[in-house]
Amino acid sequence: MPHKNSGILQSNATIVAFIQRILDISIIVGCLWGTVALQGMPWLLQHTTAALLAVFLFHFTSELDKLYISWRGLSIYKELKKTISHWFVSAAILFLSVNFLAPQYLNPEGLQFYWFISVLVSLCVYRVVLRLILRALRSQGINTRSVVIAGAGTLGQQLANNIIANSSFGLVFGGYYDDAAPKQKLVAAQTIGNLEQLVADCKEGGIDRVYIVLPPQAYERRKWLVKELADSTASVYIVPDVFTYQLLHSRSDTIMGIPTISIYDSPLDGSNAIIKRIEDIVLSTLILIMISPVLLGLALAVKFTSKGPVFFKQNRYGIDGKPIKVWKFRSMNVMEDGAKVTQATKNDSRFTPIGQFIRKTSLDELPQFINVLQGQMSIVGPRPHAVAHNEEYRKLVDGYMLRHKVKPGITGWAQINGWRGETDTLDKMEKRIEFDLEYIRNWSLFFDLKIVFLTIFKGFVNKNAY
Repeated sequence: MPHKNSGILQSNATIVAFIQRILDISIIVGCLWGTVALQGMPWLLQHTTAALLAVFLFHFTSELDKLYISWRGLSIYKELKKTISHWFVSAAILFLSVNFLAPQYLNPEGLQFYWFISVLVSLCVYRVVLRLILRALRSQGINTRSVVIAGAGTLGQQLANNIIANSSFGLVFGGYYDDAAPKQKLVAAQTIGNLEQLVADCKEGGIDRVYIVLPPQAYERRKWLVKELADSTASVYIVPDVFTYQLLHSRSDTIMGIPTISIYDSPLDGSNAIIKRIEDIVLSTLILIMISPVLLGLALAVKFTSKGPVFFKQNRYGIDGKPIKVWKFRSMNVMEDGAKVTQATKNDSRFTPIGQFIRKTSLDELPQFINVLQGQMSIVGPRPHAVAHNEEYRKLVDGYMLRHKVKPGITGWAQINGWRGETDTLDKMEKRIEFDLEYIRNWSLFFDLKIVFLTIFKGFVNKNAY
């Protein structure tokens, strides 16, 4: 029988969340006060206004994106990523507004930067320290939850192993309950009884959480169990078997009180979409300014070395499969954009005098920064394929169209790993899609910046690009 919880912070999710809200407010205001004091300035009304606006923006975006939830059992990396993202968005909105409307509002020079950095570091550091404190308490049996699993099948065993391997989450595995006798000796030894016994033990108390991991065919039995456990104080969780699917940024949601689980979804929603768009606007603007002489030189070279327009605008699929026109410097004497598009090959006769060079070095793709500013593409994302190729490969590669859950990019994770250029065999396209979907699953601002950095060294020239 699982032990009784000895925690002094039972049902503490709201308490911890409340403490975090207070600490976040204190840090945002306190760091501005400290920065102003270090600058040798008096605290003025404008500083109060800036602090209140920053607090409002941070908490507004945090509430929308559910930052203040119970992070028990969840990754510290994900919590820090959300925290950094929300402060980045809040500070960006505030600083851009101030600098545009009242440039003298947050002076002297450096005040904004030091405030931003000090808040960023403080928000992250105290969250790590809080995790360490909670971990120490849980190692002493304080603030723990006793957990049992209804269902000793493969998924139930996987869940139990995860709970045992991550004891710092404060979940203490008490055993399995199952109607069928498990075949494995260890699992059988950890099985306390059948589901009727589980109901009886929960009604007696001492079990905090029940995870129901019964197979889909046991629907009636699961329904009965949920109804019976309503007459106990245990928290009940149903664990759906979603791992048989190719998950793409799955998450839970509700529609008018009905819970749903998304299997295929985009990570670029809510505040993430704002961060991604700011990233695209800032980077594409800076890059276009820096490469403007190169663009002019390439445009003249294309114009004077072959007949035809400077730019080639090709139909591609954008986000959610919506059609867009992708800009490129023309590198061929043909303008294929119909139902059949022949991929470029080595020493292709269709190349203009400079066509193969600008394709091999990816210089033909530089005009796509205009697409980024227009909002049709991103700096980083899956490379857009010709519509004809999309229609061909969507029938051959599982999950192919999932790459369109985000905007196409000028550079991408697949290209950094060498999967660019001609896809003359199906396995090459499959590898490209594999890396595209890995990027979507693991998207973050830092992942984008990493890809941009690596593109400088390994994204422009590739032996497969021609």
